[in-house]
This record gives sequence, structure tokens and C-alpha cells, in this order.
Amino acid sequence: MSVRHTDVTTAAAELEPCGQPDHPDCGIRDVLDRVGDKWSVLVVVELAGGPRRFREIQRAVDGISQRMLTLTVRRLERDGLVTRTVYPTVPAQVDYRLTATGASLTHLVKALADWSLTHRDAIADARRAYDAEHPGHDIR
Repeated sequence: MSVRHTDVTTAAAELEPCGQPDHPDCGIRDVLDRVGDKWSVLVVVELAGGPRRFREIQRAVDGISQRMLTLTVRRLERDGLVTRTVYPTVPAQVDYRLTATGASLTHLVKALADWSLTHRDAIADARRAYDAEHPGHDIR
């Protein structure tokens, strides 16, 4: 173990653990887990363009399964970021749209998506270089 690592561990141990009422991290970790997960970010980006039906979201979010999309929109709805509207038609039509709280998140998520797009080649290059220098360290 390096001296630097020990210093970081010691410094972290001196901080109060989350769960204490006056800890600065309390309350945000749970929210960040939701708004920071891959599928939630992509669904919010898609809904930023306006209301979408389930299949429209599924087609737009590459790689998301029906089950994962169902879980994601339910979680976003539970957190007050998405509204699900069922229309009394046969068959029933359902759409999803961002709430005011969800809409207030879009500029942040869009900035993150734009940053990801801008830097994806540099990150891919860095990963290749790291993997070449550290064969056998599969950290994906």
C-alpha cells in the first residue's frame, strides 16, 4: 500500500459517515443514483424533446430492453421526474412526459450527454492506451 493511498484512507475515515444528519452527502446519494444511471439519463434526454409513447422511447434508446425501460420509467415516475398519462382509447394509449422537476434536469443531462459525445473518442483512446499498458486488468 502506498503512502498516498494510506493518506487518502485516513482522511476519508475522519469524515462522518453518510447517515449522520449533518453530513453534507446525506440525501443526495440516493438522488444521484437515480438521475445518474445510464438508462435514466438516456430516457430523460429522449423525453426532453416532448411526450413520447413507450415504443417511441424504446426505439430511441438503443439497447434498452422492454423490462429495463419499464423499470426506468416507473422509477422516474416514482421520483416525480416523469408523468405517465393513460388515454381512454381502445387500445389504451399511454405517453410519458417530464414533470417540471424532470424538465429542470434536462439542461444538466444534455450538458453531460454533449460532453460525452465531444470526449468519447479521447476516452476510447485513453482506455486503449491503459489496456495496452495494463494487460490482464479487466476493469470494465
